[in-house]
Amino acid sequence: MRILQVAPLIERVPPVAYGGTERVVSYLTDTLVDLGHDVTLIASGDSITKARLLAAAPRALRLDESCVDPLAHEIREVEIVARIAEQFDLVHFHTGFLHMPIAKRLRVPHVTTLHGRLDVPDLVPLMDEFRELPLVSISHAQRLPLEGMNWHGTVYHGLPPDLLPFNPVGGDYLAFVGRISPEKRVDRAIALAKQAGMPLRIAAKVDPADAQYFEHDIQPLLADPDVSFLGELADDDKAALVGGARALLFPIDWPEPFGMVVIEALSCGTPVIAWNHGSVPELIDSGVTGWIIDSEEAGAEAIAQLDRIDRHACRAAFEQRFVAERMARDYVQIYEHLLHETRNDRSFEVTGA
Repeated sequence: MRILQVAPLIERVPPVAYGGTERVVSYLTDTLVDLGHDVTLIASGDSITKARLLAAAPRALRLDESCVDPLAHEIREVEIVARIAEQFDLVHFHTGFLHMPIAKRLRVPHVTTLHGRLDVPDLVPLMDEFRELPLVSISHAQRLPLEGMNWHGTVYHGLPPDLLPFNPVGGDYLAFVGRISPEKRVDRAIALAKQAGMPLRIAAKVDPADAQYFEHDIQPLLADPDVSFLGELADDDKAALVGGARALLFPIDWPEPFGMVVIEALSCGTPVIAWNHGSVPELIDSGVTGWIIDSEEAGAEAIAQLDRIDRHACRAAFEQRFVAERMARDYVQIYEHLLHETRNDRSFEVTGA
């Protein structure tokens, strides 16, 4: 199958450090190549891929100091896709909503994976304009605000099985990995670690939009000697941090569409303690691969019961549900259906592993 994968341009594929969507696009693209498909990736020119790379910008826009207006590059990328789309059997978009006016008019099969939150009122009239576009969600919870759309499946993210190696022992600290922002609630992680009397290691990026929140609300909390702020980490360092943790804290306060760090932790065998929002119940089997909680008090109890969690069970759940090959094969099912879909046959749906 000739497939065009369309990635965002903000981060490289795969990203140097933080960047969930681009990471997923990388694993999916490379695995599709491994499965024998003819894949072209349109992304930033510094991307690294097994597929044929078509650069829509010289380098990742977030790290390009010469980039003044990212939208200019993103619109150009969409125009390039419109020009070359008919060279492919199928086009797979990962670019949010920007491409939708073009996708609506494409004469080749296409599908859009929505990677972000959908519980935004502004999206209702927008998506009503594009109700017929084939969509894929990354969790069942993500799609609930737009349940009436043309969903063709839920495909959970997957990772290469050797990316974050299994650590059967863990360590004596807790970890937080992600982004410093109000909805990610690193302040909860700090409070929970302090209550449990355990060190906390934080690996996170700070976007410009969250700089003031970081300086005013979070930075003072980092004065605690048991709290270490490590900034953004590359894959190898992140694997060591997460794999060496006693548990990963995922104290979110928003409807998380997926939560890549959760399956990264399970790959390492590290249990996850997570607040019950968004996709969390779809990813964690409470009492088996971690604990799903709704308060700091419950979090303290969960930390006290971490000895009941078998790290081998965490890794086994990852291998059964969250590897890249499973993700790619789920998408291939959707691609094949779109290629053969008729006007009277629109009931097919991949429901997630």
